[in-house]
Amino acid sequence: MSKFIVGLTGGIGSGKTAASDWFKAQGVAIVDADVVSREVVEPGTPALAAIGAHFGSEVLQADGRLDRAALRRIVFDKPDERRWLEQLLHPLIAQEIVRQLAAATSAYAMLVSPLLFETGQKAFVKRTLLIDVPEDVQVARTATRDKVEEAQVKAIMAAQMSRADRRARADDIVVNDGTLAELHARLVPLHARYLELAQG
Repeated sequence: MSKFIVGLTGGIGSGKTAASDWFKAQGVAIVDADVVSREVVEPGTPALAAIGAHFGSEVLQADGRLDRAALRRIVFDKPDERRWLEQLLHPLIAQEIVRQLAAATSAYAMLVSPLLFETGQKAFVKRTLLIDVPEDVQVARTATRDKVEEAQVKAIMAAQMSRADRRARADDIVVNDGTLAELHARLVPLHARYLELAQG
């Protein structure tokens, strides 16, 4: 995995997907940690079997898929259960991320992860890009998009790394407080820079 890899992160409602979709349209290979985390618990995987055996059938849907909402409810209030789940899944997710990044053939690849700094996935990347938004924008966007109460969005944000901490750790920061066109315009010079760094 010698190629240049950029880690893209941001809090809920920051516009990570809008940014990664733009990079994908430029031909950049995208590995999405959220997608990988779903792939490792597909029906038939050892991880799903282990989760079913540990938590019981109430975390499985009728079609045999993982009931993420039910599992979240169990582990949210029980730190020991959350740790058990993380110890099972984090190594599997990391392994699959490494495999997908190694298979990427673009000039540079991008790992998109909301928990880039929290989970040690930063170790896979050479440079980090934070899509940053003011917290009031984050709350309004997420509440509208997910049709949830603002209080629920604030609870999710409180569980994530603070905006200040993310800003302190990121190599590059793009503030996404305007239109989609403005976001894209701010990504253009970064793409050029990453292509340069990948060649260097």
